Amino acid sequence: MTDAPGGDVASVDSVLVALADPTRRRLLDLLAAQGEATATTLAERLPVSRQAVVKHLAVLDAAGLVSGARVGREVRYAVRPAALDATARWMATLAADWDRRLANIKRVAEAAERDSR
Repeated sequence: MTDAPGGDVASVDSVLVALADPTRRRLLDLLAAQGEATATTLAERLPVSRQAVVKHLAVLDAAGLVSGARVGREVRYAVRPAALDATARWMATLAADWDRRLANIKRVAEAAERDSR
């Protein structure tokens, strides 16, 4: 991967790895819709066990995408958007770079076409 803005390449890498799994993306969607939830509540909405949800939440937590807070005997998870924001900025920078490259290719091709006439 190329350098991320602010030099936080490892953070962007861990976010992309975490988002590669459809179950983890679904967990993020559920948490974004609900605000916060326990692993048990989330497992009720997915075709996986509570233990699997806990493991997926650990990956999301390590990537900085969710955080868990203990409330009594429960751990309630919520989305942390900062890691997603940093990844989105990196992706926007990458897209802008490709847009510039493609615009240069287009200019070269159009110039070659004009010159060949």
